Amino acid sequence: MQVEAVIFDIGNVLIEWQPERFYDAEIGQAARERLFAEVDLHGMNDRVDLGHDFRETIYGTAEQYPAHREAVLMWHDRWLELARPAIPQSVRLMRALRARGVPVFALTNFGIGSFELAQTEYDFLGEFDRAYVSGHMGVIKPDVRIYEMVEADCGVAPERLLFTDDRADNIAAAKARGWQTHLFDGPAGWAARLIEARLLDEAAAA
Repeated sequence: MQVEAVIFDIGNVLIEWQPERFYDAEIGQAARERLFAEVDLHGMNDRVDLGHDFRETIYGTAEQYPAHREAVLMWHDRWLELARPAIPQSVRLMRALRARGVPVFALTNFGIGSFELAQTEYDFLGEFDRAYVSGHMGVIKPDVRIYEMVEADCGVAPERLLFTDDRADNIAAAKARGWQTHLFDGPAGWAARLIEARLLDEAAAA
């Protein structure tokens, strides 16, 4: 089935997202392990991705855990250091698709405020033909509703969408809707998948 639109996840597909790595560098692995065991930082981030206020959610969590207050605040105050660097070949692939006239969408678990902040650092986040950002949608992957919302809005048949994401549960949910999928484990494999789908040639995918 010919692909009509390509959908990119953002975290760990276009931008590296490894908060544990950031905290290991800042406070050391042992302290980071205690922090993540005692404070549900990923759950906090899920609330942001669902549309809760970026600053209020993180600052509120920090006040609940005074022993970890300064470390929790870094999730907000130094967020651009958590969400880096860009993955250059993935960005090139996105731009190569658009240059070929292939519609390119984003489907990402991202907060409203954090996505606005990321756009100040990464210009390519403003280049999607459509950007489906969970914070604005009020639902996060892999909830089936987010995939239904994308289908309803874009008007492309599910079997003509090609979606890449680094999380197997997000991929499984898309596949259950009939989407074509690729579990992202690096830009080289994604480039090969785009060539296989006849969306790019080898030169454009390099």
